[in-house]
Amino acid sequence: MQVLIFDDKAAVANNAAELIKKLINTKPNANLGLATGSTPVDLYKQLIVKHKNKEVYFSQVNTFNLDEYYDIDANSINSYRYFMDEQLFNHIDIDPKNTFLPTCNRHQDPRQQGAVFEKKITELGGIDLQLLGIGGNGHIGFNEPSSSFASRTRIKSLAKQTIQDNSRLFTPQEPQPHMAMTMGIATIMEAKYVLLIATGKNKAQAIQDMVNGPLSASCPASILQMHQNAIIMIDNEAASLLENKEYFTWVSQQNQEINDSFGYFPNL
Repeated sequence: MQVLIFDDKAAVANNAAELIKKLINTKPNANLGLATGSTPVDLYKQLIVKHKNKEVYFSQVNTFNLDEYYDIDANSINSYRYFMDEQLFNHIDIDPKNTFLPTCNRHQDPRQQGAVFEKKITELGGIDLQLLGIGGNGHIGFNEPSSSFASRTRIKSLAKQTIQDNSRLFTPQEPQPHMAMTMGIATIMEAKYVLLIATGKNKAQAIQDMVNGPLSASCPASILQMHQNAIIMIDNEAASLLENKEYFTWVSQQNQEINDSFGYFPNL
């Protein structure tokens, strides 16, 4: 696990976007795992700028989103399909047919839909880089605390904290879903590279638990301690509770020098 600490959230977004640009330029037909929520918005803005500046192209890229609400209309402003279209896809040269979300409506068997999503990932050669955020309770995707480390794409009931965190996005006219389809933890761990980004003091405890805490289902993100190519990009506020923060700052500088010299992606 590489922990890279930056001054602020803008620097996190800039460096994460640069990393994804380098991956696509290394492998133009890369399979990207993408995330939603507020954390990656600035990152997606940077990717759009880089595309408009002709630094990176997405015409051969496939994307797999971590999750989607159960039985939500794709055209709803609260669906993750709508989010991805508005925040990224509509502004780059990606083929919409190459963008996949783990969808399921009330007339479909969620177990079957999860298997279909997993099969598509396998058919296209697996995910090269999976982008993640982290919840205040340590969840990744919608893998809430107590989620199995062996889990695959499936339907999950959302924790009360997650529902409360997202409630501001819904109106009385659109009831808030309490369930969602999500990639499993084992699915995430099969990605060749994982990039987790986090900013702000509200993520500091989750980052400490992920990096220095015990490997435990009570903090699903702690499984990333076992990933050979996990890259953690955080700002100073998110790193504020890290034990041995000075050590991680020093190591991040050394890792940056190695990455700049030899590249981030020797395994692609």
